[in-house]
Amino acid sequence: MATLPTTRILDPADYPRWVAAVTASPDGSVYSLPEYLDALCVATGGRFRVLAAERDDHIVGGIALFECRDRRGAYVSPRRLLYYNGLVLVPHACSCPATATSRQLQTMAALEHALARLPLGRLRFKSRSTCTDLRTFQSRGWSVQPTYTYVVDISDLASAWTRVDKNHRRLIGRCTEQGLQLSMDDDFDAFHHLHLQTHERKGAPLYLPREAFRRFVKTLRERNLGRLYHARMPDGRVAASQLVLTGPHPVSHTVCAGAEAALLSLGASAFLRWRALEHLAAEGYRANDLTDAELNPVTTFKSQMGGELSLCLEVPRADDIRFRLGDWATTLPQRARRGVHRALRRSTGMAE
Repeated sequence: MATLPTTRILDPADYPRWVAAVTASPDGSVYSLPEYLDALCVATGGRFRVLAAERDDHIVGGIALFECRDRRGAYVSPRRLLYYNGLVLVPHACSCPATATSRQLQTMAALEHALARLPLGRLRFKSRSTCTDLRTFQSRGWSVQPTYTYVVDISDLASAWTRVDKNHRRLIGRCTEQGLQLSMDDDFDAFHHLHLQTHERKGAPLYLPREAFRRFVKTLRERNLGRLYHARMPDGRVAASQLVLTGPHPVSHTVCAGAEAALLSLGASAFLRWRALEHLAAEGYRANDLTDAELNPVTTFKSQMGGELSLCLEVPRADDIRFRLGDWATTLPQRARRGVHRALRRSTGMAE
Protein backbone atom coordinates (compact mmCIF):
# COMPACT_ATOMS: atom_id res chain seq x y z
CA MET A 1 0.00 0.00 0.00
CA ALA A 2 1.39 3.42 -0.99
CA THR A 3 2.30 5.75 1.83
CA LEU A 4 0.23 8.93 2.23
CA PRO A 5 1.93 12.30 1.72
CA THR A 6 2.92 14.42 4.70
CA THR A 7 3.37 18.20 4.80
CA ARG A 8 5.88 20.54 6.36
CA ILE A 9 7.35 24.02 5.99
CA LEU A 10 10.63 23.56 4.15
CA ASP A 11 13.96 24.60 5.59
CA PRO A 12 16.10 26.80 3.32
CA ALA A 13 18.43 23.83 2.86
CA ASP A 14 15.56 22.07 1.04
CA TYR A 15 14.96 24.94 -1.41
CA PRO A 16 17.04 23.40 -4.23
CA ARG A 17 14.68 20.38 -4.18
CA TRP A 18 11.71 22.74 -4.32
CA VAL A 19 13.21 24.67 -7.23
CA ALA A 20 13.67 21.40 -9.12
CA ALA A 21 10.03 20.50 -8.46
CA VAL A 22 8.79 23.91 -9.62
CA THR A 23 10.90 23.78 -12.78
CA ALA A 24 9.61 20.30 -13.69
CA SER A 25 5.95 20.98 -12.93
CA PRO A 26 3.46 22.23 -15.55
CA ASP A 27 1.98 24.30 -12.69
CA GLY A 28 5.29 25.94 -11.82
CA SER A 29 6.38 29.51 -12.45
CA VAL A 30 9.01 32.01 -11.42
CA TYR A 31 6.55 33.26 -8.78
CA SER A 32 7.06 30.08 -6.75
CA LEU A 33 10.86 30.34 -6.63
CA PRO A 34 12.45 31.27 -3.27
CA GLU A 35 14.92 33.69 -4.90
CA TYR A 36 12.09 35.58 -6.59
CA LEU A 37 9.98 35.72 -3.43
CA ASP A 38 12.99 36.89 -1.45
CA ALA A 39 13.45 39.80 -3.87
CA LEU A 40 9.76 40.67 -3.55
CA CYS A 41 9.99 40.51 0.24
CA VAL A 42 12.88 42.98 0.26
CA ALA A 43 10.89 45.34 -1.98
CA THR A 44 7.59 45.15 -0.08
CA GLY A 45 8.37 44.08 3.48
CA GLY A 46 6.59 40.73 3.28
CA ARG A 47 7.87 37.27 4.16
CA PHE A 48 7.59 33.88 2.50
CA ARG A 49 7.48 30.22 3.42
CA VAL A 50 7.20 27.06 1.31
CA LEU A 51 4.68 24.43 2.36
CA ALA A 52 5.57 21.11 0.71
CA ALA A 53 3.88 17.74 0.50
CA GLU A 54 6.28 14.79 0.52
CA ARG A 55 5.91 11.10 -0.13
CA ASP A 56 8.79 8.70 0.50
CA ASP A 57 11.16 11.68 0.88
CA HIS A 58 10.16 13.10 -2.53
CA ILE A 59 8.38 16.44 -2.97
CA VAL A 60 5.07 15.69 -4.72
CA GLY A 61 3.51 19.14 -4.42
CA GLY A 62 3.44 22.35 -2.48
CA ILE A 63 2.74 26.05 -2.41
CA ALA A 64 4.95 29.09 -1.81
CA LEU A 65 3.24 31.42 0.67
CA PHE A 66 4.05 35.12 0.34
CA GLU A 67 2.68 36.68 3.53
CA CYS A 68 1.88 40.34 4.14
CA ARG A 69 0.53 42.06 7.22
CA ASP A 70 -1.64 45.10 7.85
CA ARG A 71 -3.66 46.37 10.80
CA ARG A 72 -6.10 43.46 10.37
CA GLY A 73 -3.42 40.79 10.60
CA ALA A 74 -1.42 38.45 8.35
CA TYR A 75 -2.73 37.42 4.94
CA VAL A 76 -1.79 35.62 1.73
CA SER A 77 -3.19 36.80 -1.59
CA PRO A 78 -2.14 37.46 -5.20
CA ARG A 79 -0.81 40.98 -5.76
CA ARG A 80 1.08 43.01 -8.32
CA LEU A 81 4.28 41.22 -9.33
CA LEU A 82 2.76 38.04 -7.86
CA TYR A 83 0.09 37.14 -10.40
CA TYR A 84 0.22 33.46 -9.43
CA ASN A 85 0.75 32.21 -5.88
CA GLY A 86 -0.87 28.82 -6.25
CA LEU A 87 -0.31 25.09 -6.04
CA VAL A 88 2.57 23.30 -7.71
CA LEU A 89 2.05 19.58 -8.30
CA VAL A 90 4.76 17.19 -9.44
CA PRO A 91 3.47 14.79 -12.16
CA HIS A 92 3.32 11.19 -10.98
CA ALA A 93 5.42 8.72 -12.95
CA CYS A 94 2.53 6.30 -13.32
CA SER A 95 1.03 4.82 -16.48
CA CYS A 96 -2.37 4.23 -14.86
CA PRO A 97 -4.56 7.37 -14.98
CA ALA A 98 -6.69 6.24 -12.05
CA THR A 99 -3.65 5.74 -9.84
CA ALA A 100 -2.15 9.09 -10.87
CA THR A 101 -5.44 10.86 -10.09
CA SER A 102 -5.73 9.11 -6.74
CA ARG A 103 -2.24 10.16 -5.71
CA GLN A 104 -2.84 13.74 -6.85
CA LEU A 105 -6.02 13.89 -4.76
CA GLN A 106 -4.08 12.59 -1.76
CA THR A 107 -1.52 15.37 -2.28
CA MET A 108 -4.30 17.94 -2.56
CA ALA A 109 -5.95 16.65 0.61
CA ALA A 110 -2.69 16.89 2.56
CA LEU A 111 -2.04 20.45 1.36
CA GLU A 112 -5.62 21.56 2.04
CA HIS A 113 -5.46 20.15 5.56
CA ALA A 114 -2.26 22.11 6.26
CA LEU A 115 -3.45 25.34 4.61
CA ALA A 116 -6.78 25.33 6.44
CA ARG A 117 -4.96 25.45 9.75
CA LEU A 118 -2.67 28.37 9.02
CA PRO A 119 -3.39 31.36 11.31
CA LEU A 120 -4.10 33.80 8.46
CA GLY A 121 -6.95 36.28 8.35
CA ARG A 122 -7.17 35.93 4.57
CA LEU A 123 -5.86 33.11 2.40
CA ARG A 124 -6.33 33.27 -1.36
CA PHE A 125 -4.22 31.58 -3.99
CA LYS A 126 -4.30 31.61 -7.78
CA SER A 127 -2.99 28.65 -9.74
CA ARG A 128 -1.88 28.50 -13.34
CA SER A 129 -4.24 27.03 -15.92
CA THR A 130 -2.68 23.57 -15.73
CA CYS A 131 -3.87 23.06 -12.12
CA THR A 132 -7.64 22.66 -12.56
CA ASP A 133 -8.67 19.71 -10.38
CA LEU A 134 -9.58 21.54 -7.20
CA ARG A 135 -12.43 19.28 -6.10
CA THR A 136 -10.74 18.59 -2.78
CA PHE A 137 -10.77 22.29 -1.88
CA GLN A 138 -14.36 22.77 -3.08
CA SER A 139 -15.56 19.81 -1.04
CA ARG A 140 -14.04 21.37 2.08
CA GLY A 141 -15.69 24.76 1.74
CA TRP A 142 -13.20 26.75 -0.34
CA SER A 143 -14.50 28.80 -3.26
CA VAL A 144 -13.15 28.40 -6.79
CA GLN A 145 -13.35 31.49 -8.98
CA PRO A 146 -12.34 31.72 -12.67
CA THR A 147 -9.88 34.36 -13.88
CA TYR A 148 -8.16 34.65 -17.23
CA THR A 149 -4.85 35.48 -18.86
CA TYR A 150 -3.37 35.38 -22.36
CA VAL A 151 -0.49 33.02 -23.14
CA VAL A 152 1.56 33.05 -26.35
CA ASP A 153 2.98 29.69 -27.46
CA ILE A 154 6.46 30.42 -28.82
CA SER A 155 7.63 26.83 -29.22
CA ASP A 156 7.05 27.27 -32.97
CA LEU A 157 7.73 30.88 -33.98
CA ALA A 158 6.49 30.42 -37.54
CA SER A 159 3.09 29.36 -36.24
CA ALA A 160 3.16 32.10 -33.61
CA TRP A 161 3.73 34.72 -36.32
CA THR A 162 0.62 33.60 -38.23
CA ARG A 163 -1.47 34.18 -35.08
CA VAL A 164 -0.36 37.81 -34.78
CA ASP A 165 -2.97 40.29 -35.99
CA LYS A 166 -2.40 41.40 -39.59
CA ASN A 167 -2.17 45.08 -38.65
CA HIS A 168 0.35 44.30 -35.91
CA ARG A 169 2.49 42.40 -38.40
CA ARG A 170 2.40 45.50 -40.62
CA LEU A 171 3.46 47.73 -37.71
CA ILE A 172 6.28 45.36 -36.75
CA GLY A 173 7.52 45.41 -40.33
CA ARG A 174 7.30 49.21 -40.51
CA CYS A 175 9.25 49.64 -37.26
CA THR A 176 11.91 47.29 -38.59
CA GLU A 177 12.18 49.30 -41.80
CA GLN A 178 12.51 52.52 -39.80
CA GLY A 179 15.48 51.13 -37.91
CA LEU A 180 14.04 50.29 -34.48
CA GLN A 181 16.15 47.83 -32.53
CA LEU A 182 15.50 45.49 -29.62
CA SER A 183 17.83 46.02 -26.67
CA MET A 184 18.10 44.22 -23.35
CA ASP A 185 19.94 46.33 -20.81
CA ASP A 186 19.81 47.97 -17.37
CA ASP A 187 18.16 51.24 -18.43
CA PHE A 188 15.69 51.28 -15.56
CA ASP A 189 15.16 55.04 -15.80
CA ALA A 190 13.79 54.73 -19.35
CA PHE A 191 11.57 51.83 -18.29
CA HIS A 192 10.22 53.64 -15.24
CA HIS A 193 9.64 56.85 -17.21
CA LEU A 194 7.31 54.94 -19.55
CA HIS A 195 5.75 53.05 -16.62
CA LEU A 196 4.93 56.41 -15.02
CA GLN A 197 3.57 57.78 -18.31
CA THR A 198 1.24 54.80 -18.60
CA HIS A 199 0.07 55.39 -15.04
CA GLU A 200 -0.71 59.04 -15.78
CA ARG A 201 -2.25 58.38 -19.20
CA LYS A 202 -4.42 55.36 -18.38
CA GLY A 203 -4.66 55.31 -14.62
CA ALA A 204 -2.63 52.07 -14.52
CA PRO A 205 -1.18 51.29 -11.07
CA LEU A 206 2.39 51.96 -10.05
CA TYR A 207 3.82 48.60 -9.01
CA LEU A 208 6.35 49.79 -6.43
CA PRO A 209 7.92 53.04 -5.23
CA ARG A 210 10.60 54.09 -7.72
CA GLU A 211 13.76 53.16 -5.79
CA ALA A 212 12.26 49.95 -4.41
CA PHE A 213 11.30 49.01 -7.97
CA ARG A 214 14.83 49.80 -9.17
CA ARG A 215 16.38 47.52 -6.53
CA PHE A 216 13.83 44.80 -7.30
CA VAL A 217 14.61 44.81 -11.03
CA LYS A 218 18.36 44.92 -10.35
CA THR A 219 18.07 41.87 -8.07
CA LEU A 220 16.07 39.96 -10.68
CA ARG A 221 18.71 40.73 -13.30
CA GLU A 222 21.50 39.53 -11.01
CA ARG A 223 19.62 36.28 -10.30
CA ASN A 224 18.63 35.70 -13.95
CA LEU A 225 14.96 35.92 -13.01
CA GLY A 226 14.03 38.94 -15.10
CA ARG A 227 15.17 41.40 -17.70
CA LEU A 228 14.20 44.72 -19.25
CA TYR A 229 13.53 44.80 -22.97
CA HIS A 230 13.45 48.10 -24.89
CA ALA A 231 12.49 49.14 -28.40
CA ARG A 232 15.01 51.83 -29.32
CA MET A 233 14.78 54.38 -32.10
CA PRO A 234 17.78 54.81 -34.41
CA ASP A 235 18.83 57.81 -32.30
CA GLY A 236 18.80 55.69 -29.12
CA ARG A 237 15.53 56.93 -27.63
CA VAL A 238 13.38 54.26 -25.95
CA ALA A 239 9.97 54.08 -27.64
CA ALA A 240 8.62 51.18 -25.57
CA SER A 241 9.83 49.10 -22.65
CA GLN A 242 8.77 46.01 -20.70
CA LEU A 243 9.77 43.84 -17.75
CA VAL A 244 9.79 40.08 -18.39
CA LEU A 245 10.19 37.47 -15.65
CA THR A 246 12.30 34.48 -16.67
CA GLY A 247 14.04 31.83 -14.57
CA PRO A 248 14.41 28.07 -15.09
CA HIS A 249 10.75 27.31 -15.90
CA PRO A 250 9.94 27.14 -19.65
CA VAL A 251 7.16 29.74 -19.35
CA SER A 252 8.20 33.41 -19.10
CA HIS A 253 5.93 36.24 -17.91
CA THR A 254 5.55 39.79 -19.24
CA VAL A 255 4.43 41.73 -16.17
CA CYS A 256 4.84 45.45 -16.86
CA ALA A 257 5.04 47.48 -20.07
CA GLY A 258 4.93 51.11 -21.18
CA ALA A 259 5.26 53.18 -24.34
CA GLU A 260 6.27 56.75 -25.14
CA ALA A 261 3.07 58.78 -25.62
CA ALA A 262 4.50 60.81 -28.51
CA LEU A 263 5.38 57.62 -30.41
CA LEU A 264 2.24 55.54 -29.85
CA SER A 265 1.21 55.64 -33.51
CA LEU A 266 4.54 54.16 -34.56
CA GLY A 267 3.65 50.66 -33.36
CA ALA A 268 6.71 50.25 -31.13
CA SER A 269 4.76 48.25 -28.54
CA ALA A 270 3.89 45.57 -31.09
CA PHE A 271 7.49 45.59 -32.35
CA LEU A 272 8.85 45.22 -28.82
CA ARG A 273 6.49 42.41 -27.86
CA TRP A 274 7.29 40.37 -30.96
CA ARG A 275 11.06 40.89 -30.92
CA ALA A 276 11.14 39.99 -27.21
CA LEU A 277 9.19 36.80 -27.96
CA GLU A 278 11.75 35.93 -30.63
CA HIS A 279 14.58 36.46 -28.14
CA LEU A 280 12.86 34.38 -25.45
CA ALA A 281 12.21 31.56 -27.92
CA ALA A 282 15.88 31.57 -28.96
CA GLU A 283 16.80 31.13 -25.28
CA GLY A 284 14.58 28.04 -25.02
CA TYR A 285 11.38 29.43 -23.49
CA ARG A 286 8.28 27.73 -24.84
CA ALA A 287 5.61 30.27 -23.88
CA ASN A 288 5.09 33.79 -22.60
CA ASP A 289 2.26 34.64 -20.22
CA LEU A 290 1.09 38.18 -21.02
CA THR A 291 -0.45 38.46 -17.52
CA ASP A 292 -4.17 39.05 -17.08
CA ALA A 293 -7.08 39.30 -19.49
CA GLU A 294 -9.50 41.83 -18.06
CA LEU A 295 -11.83 43.30 -20.67
CA ASN A 296 -10.01 46.47 -21.72
CA PRO A 297 -7.96 47.81 -24.67
CA VAL A 298 -4.72 46.37 -23.27
CA THR A 299 -6.26 42.91 -23.26
CA THR A 300 -7.38 43.38 -26.86
CA PHE A 301 -3.76 44.18 -27.74
CA LYS A 302 -2.63 40.97 -26.01
CA SER A 303 -5.05 38.87 -28.03
CA GLN A 304 -3.86 40.57 -31.22
CA MET A 305 -0.31 39.49 -30.38
CA GLY A 306 -1.42 35.89 -30.81
CA GLY A 307 -2.14 35.14 -27.18
CA GLU A 308 -4.61 32.38 -26.43
CA LEU A 309 -7.12 32.92 -23.64
CA SER A 310 -6.20 30.71 -20.69
CA LEU A 311 -8.34 29.92 -17.67
CA CYS A 312 -6.81 30.35 -14.22
CA LEU A 313 -8.48 29.54 -10.91
CA GLU A 314 -8.40 31.67 -7.77
CA VAL A 315 -9.19 29.79 -4.57
CA PRO A 316 -10.16 31.80 -1.47
CA ARG A 317 -10.85 30.51 2.00
CA ALA A 318 -13.51 32.43 3.91
CA ASP A 319 -11.96 35.54 5.49
CA ASP A 320 -12.02 35.89 9.24
CA ILE A 321 -14.15 38.56 10.91
CA ARG A 322 -11.35 41.17 10.99
CA PHE A 323 -10.97 41.15 7.22
CA ARG A 324 -14.72 41.05 6.57
CA LEU A 325 -15.27 44.06 8.82
CA GLY A 326 -12.31 45.85 7.27
CA ASP A 327 -13.68 45.35 3.76
CA TRP A 328 -17.11 46.51 4.92
CA ALA A 329 -15.65 49.70 6.42
CA THR A 330 -13.55 50.39 3.33
CA THR A 331 -16.54 50.15 0.98
CA LEU A 332 -18.96 52.01 3.28
CA PRO A 333 -18.41 55.49 1.72
CA GLN A 334 -18.89 54.12 -1.79
CA ARG A 335 -22.07 52.28 -0.78
CA ALA A 336 -23.34 55.42 0.97
CA ARG A 337 -22.80 57.49 -2.20
CA ARG A 338 -24.69 54.93 -4.27
CA GLY A 339 -27.54 55.07 -1.75
CA VAL A 340 -27.71 58.85 -1.97
CA HIS A 341 -27.75 58.72 -5.77
CA ARG A 342 -30.57 56.17 -5.74
CA ALA A 343 -32.56 58.30 -3.31
CA LEU A 344 -32.08 61.41 -5.49
CA ARG A 345 -33.22 59.55 -8.59
CA ARG A 346 -36.31 58.31 -6.81
CA SER A 347 -37.16 61.76 -5.43
CA THR A 348 -36.66 63.32 -8.87
CA GLY A 349 -39.00 60.77 -10.41
CA MET A 350 -41.65 61.42 -7.79
CA ALA A 351 -41.40 65.18 -8.34
CA GLU A 352 -42.04 64.72 -12.03
